[in-house]
Amino acid sequence: MGEAKAPRSLRSIATINSVDEKLDSNSGRKVSAVAGLIAVASFSGAEAQQAPIPPVTVDAPVARPRPAASKPSPDQLRARTALRRAARRSQPAQVAAVPFPNAGGLNADRDPYANPAAPYMATRVQASGKFPEPILNTPKSITVLTKDVLADQNSTTLKSAVLNTAGVTLGTGEGGNAFGDRFFIRGFDARNDIFLDGLRDAGVSVRENFFTEQVEILRGPGSSFAGRGTTGGAINIVTKQATTQNSFYNMDTTFGTDRTKRVVLDVNQVISPTLAVRAGGLFQDAGVAGRDFIKDDRDGGFIAAKWTPLDTVKLYANYIHTNLHGLPDFGVPYYRPGSPAPATGFTSTAGGPFPDFGVNRNTFYGFVNRDYYSIKQDIGTFGGEVAITPDLMLSNKTRVQRSVLDYIGTLPEAPITTAGNPAVGTLSANPQSRYQVTQNVANQTEATYKFDVAGWKNTALGGVEISREIASIDKYANLSSEALPGFGTPGGSVTGVNIYNPQFTFSSNISPNPTWAGLPTKIAIDTKSVYLIDTANYNDLVLLNGGIRYDDYGIKVSGFGTTASTFNAQEQQYGLPNFNLGLTLKPQPNGSVYVAYATSSNPVGAEFDGTSAAYGGIAPVLNGNPTQIFGPEKNKAIEVGTKWELFDRRLLVTAALFQTEKENARESRNVGSVTAAAGVPGCSYPAGTTGNVSCITAGAAYRIRGIDLGVGGKITDKWSVFGGLVLMQSEVTKSLAPSPQPALFPTNLGLKLANVAHQSFSMLSKYQLTDIWEIGGQAVYRSQMYGGTLLAANQGTSIPSFWRFDVFAEAKIDKNWTAKLFVNNITNKLYYDALYQSATPFVFVAPGRSASLVMSARF
Repeated sequence: MGEAKAPRSLRSIATINSVDEKLDSNSGRKVSAVAGLIAVASFSGAEAQQAPIPPVTVDAPVARPRPAASKPSPDQLRARTALRRAARRSQPAQVAAVPFPNAGGLNADRDPYANPAAPYMATRVQASGKFPEPILNTPKSITVLTKDVLADQNSTTLKSAVLNTAGVTLGTGEGGNAFGDRFFIRGFDARNDIFLDGLRDAGVSVRENFFTEQVEILRGPGSSFAGRGTTGGAINIVTKQATTQNSFYNMDTTFGTDRTKRVVLDVNQVISPTLAVRAGGLFQDAGVAGRDFIKDDRDGGFIAAKWTPLDTVKLYANYIHTNLHGLPDFGVPYYRPGSPAPATGFTSTAGGPFPDFGVNRNTFYGFVNRDYYSIKQDIGTFGGEVAITPDLMLSNKTRVQRSVLDYIGTLPEAPITTAGNPAVGTLSANPQSRYQVTQNVANQTEATYKFDVAGWKNTALGGVEISREIASIDKYANLSSEALPGFGTPGGSVTGVNIYNPQFTFSSNISPNPTWAGLPTKIAIDTKSVYLIDTANYNDLVLLNGGIRYDDYGIKVSGFGTTASTFNAQEQQYGLPNFNLGLTLKPQPNGSVYVAYATSSNPVGAEFDGTSAAYGGIAPVLNGNPTQIFGPEKNKAIEVGTKWELFDRRLLVTAALFQTEKENARESRNVGSVTAAAGVPGCSYPAGTTGNVSCITAGAAYRIRGIDLGVGGKITDKWSVFGGLVLMQSEVTKSLAPSPQPALFPTNLGLKLANVAHQSFSMLSKYQLTDIWEIGGQAVYRSQMYGGTLLAANQGTSIPSFWRFDVFAEAKIDKNWTAKLFVNNITNKLYYDALYQSATPFVFVAPGRSASLVMSARF
């Protein structure tokens, strides 16, 4: 009690020396405090030298017990969230400090839409105006393949990426579009429901991934968000954009056992704190594992620029060029016995792909010296955003695009076997060709306004979108097996090809020097759209979402691949109103329960690659008879689901029950002269024709219902997962046409739908063993898929279910270099991706086992 006290400055130093001396290397606060105290002590010490200082005894500091921190209640968390939202809404966007000069590193180019602590977990989608809330709060099933998911799947095309996702299957591109991406989402055709940064990608093309940041699959009808179509869902490709955050220099080099040599460059350069430029390039020389002679070569590049002259103004522009070229693969023939026995439901099918009957899976039925494909895309986009006030944002973007699909390929069809023995027989090598040029000009203007009404935080978006899409679809003279009534006969087929040992593979005199027919089908689609979407949030407890959209859709078709004067130009105009409603409840800050309802419309010709009604296009007038033009298909869907962020909010788990119904659906039927005389609505029978004529009618209906489960993120600090399970039931609920296979199926009514895997599963998993090593793998399952015509699974054909397994291991060599070894299809499973819709189909064979080494540099 009587001890002398030290001066204040020395007392402070003594207190600091008595505490734990362990300092955080990343903390400058304590270091600064110590330096300041030392300076004060030095100054005080200089004064103290003028007089003797008495001895000092300093008591050790007494640690005061702190009360245990109580866990915040749900109401406190909601209040905290509301305060944070209010702070963000009331403050203008802050421009991050630019590390200049270069400051790249492993995380310099991370996905801006993913959780930094769990890169497999996306937290938001790109269209922040249409979807202002996190995915957790959005009343819709959304699957996002983040940048890290795409990398760990080793997905180099959009097709390979989405086929690793449950609920998405592949179509074969009937109608001549043999290579364009054709996906079925929740059982519905989505081939023209692909978007690039929120604008429809009208090009009939195959999409590379070297310029892709992430892929978003928005499931269920989305016409309010995206426009026409989008019945089963839409796919949005998010492209790589320039960033002023930091500069980085990336390179990925791949060598594979399937003859793959691939190099991808990605460079972002910060020019100034307000200007950045990003550029990338691709080179690939590759084959396909398990398929002889196939070539899969690619090259391309992209460039993107971003300029923010003011905190409230952002301007950007980007350009993408891709060129995919090689030798096409139309797979293998399908064996069907001549007189299949009647089957009950789908307990048995007639025949199967010929590799299941002894044909080598590598067998190629095309012609090496004739067949080829060249798929090109050039896409330019420029736009800007202006924050008029902190609550009002205006944006505008313009897209100019040109795509070319140019190919000659060979379809292995119509096998003929001896005495029904698949081991002895021949087939017809039928040529298929196309030269299609597609051009698109689109402009999208949107205004986003944030306002409060009685405690509800509203984000309203209004938009206007105008687009013009034109296509010229030609073929090579005498090289087409797709001949419809009134269009002449197929040409260029080579018959007598040995099924087990094709003898004409290297022939040089088959269709030499092919030339264009010069009789294109010309299609023009003009769409003018207006939409309004509002999302209202009440204390992060109740959220309402609603939107309405009106599409003024006009299509005009001429030419029809012929000079016949009776085939006049046809055009149609439709007004397509659609809407969506959603209600979300938040029982906990990390969970939501929702119900949603939405509509959509599919006008005729919207697929944009069909040259006839049989493939979704407009048919010409046949010999003066009425043309086959139908009103839009109408769709409605309801979905009930829940979403939860678990494990410290680093794992998003979702579950949904859904049902989608389509009315006025199109279906195919055979019409003979007697049937036509009796009158078949929407069908015509050309004069002088004998036998049956295939025609398309409208008025059918079908339904798909199911359950959709998804997961993405981290279970532990070292264990990441991404996957899903989709179980579906489909049924034709209304049909006006008899089945084309009455021996198997007397009617279409009650049948399942074609091209749909009713059960599908995928799971990608990765575990970090040490700071250097990571291992992972992927399992994919698809159930049996049935073949059929435009609507029903009525051909008695199918491809079997399969499991496929992939593995990979990654080693971080140092802070800049990593090496990753992939082994895809480790069991070398023979399986099939898709079945052509025909009575004599061919089947696409999936790649076999392959190994590849990817060396990645990050600077």
